[in-house]
Amino acid sequence: MDVKIIERLESIEKLLLEQQTLQKQVLNFNETCRYLELSQSHLYKLTSSGAIPHYKPNGKKIYFQRQELDQWLLRNRMDSQDEIEQQAADYLIKKGKVKL
Repeated sequence: MDVKIIERLESIEKLLLEQQTLQKQVLNFNETCRYLELSQSHLYKLTSSGAIPHYKPNGKKIYFQRQELDQWLLRNRMDSQDEIEQQAADYLIKKGKVKL
């Protein structure tokens, strides 16, 4: 088989696996590594330190709820510069330091 055809088939297979992962609500350890783009060792560190929500129904295998992973990814939001400036302006107006 042509090398390009094999590469394209592998690419299609990878995309199908990613789509399958996005459809699942509960992910296993390897699926979570791919979903979060983390190495296995880093994900193990996060689970052992309790830094990421996870489940161990039989005490061995680790599972994750995709919705909780999304919430975990979106924690610690950083405000944009415009939002910070607006908050500062609102604060000064509220304190009566600046009049419109």
